[in-house]
Amino acid sequence: MTDVSTFDPIPLDVRPAEPARPRLLVTATALASVATIMMFAGLLGAYISQRADVIATGETWLPGGVVIPLTQPNMMMITMVFSVAIMTWALSSIRNDDRPNTYIALGLCVIFGVAYISQTAFLLNLMEMPLSVDFAAGDTIDAWQRAPLFYSIIGGHVIMVIAAMIYLVVMGFRTLGGQYNAKDVEGLYAAALFWYVTVGVYLVIWYTIYITK
Repeated sequence: MTDVSTFDPIPLDVRPAEPARPRLLVTATALASVATIMMFAGLLGAYISQRADVIATGETWLPGGVVIPLTQPNMMMITMVFSVAIMTWALSSIRNDDRPNTYIALGLCVIFGVAYISQTAFLLNLMEMPLSVDFAAGDTIDAWQRAPLFYSIIGGHVIMVIAAMIYLVVMGFRTLGGQYNAKDVEGLYAAALFWYVTVGVYLVIWYTIYITK
């Protein structure tokens, strides 16, 4: 006795389904994000190690006269955390083919990025971290390492935020051109991934540099 299928046979002239295209943009963004995380992990590791060595000798880590206020870093942290919710809104909107809300959410994320950069510039202006060693203020020869590390970490993250903003703008224009919709959101997913990593890196910087000082 042979088994007889209850399903209609597939006609011979039916074209096979196209193979699923690998998410190259998401994969490339993930690799770039991992590389960026490793870079900041190395910088922050050096920062923490040198700070611990200086404190162990009984000296203060920050150069004489430098004070890190908490108002600006905390507002920057709140701004970046809020941007995560806005980015999630953008992804939810494009999944529903709600383009107006998608554009509004992407625009707000870019505005939040500009606000973060402005607050960072204001904070650095308030701190006035010197690039030179002031022996009269009690600094030692090891103090020359502090400012380059500090500015490398903070400046590097500002560059990361600018790159994330450019990524959002490019993906926004591609969405406006009709390339991305509810059926294909790869570009916006990639941009959101990099934005989330950018926010996560700042949270680590916020705690390591601004909170623990």
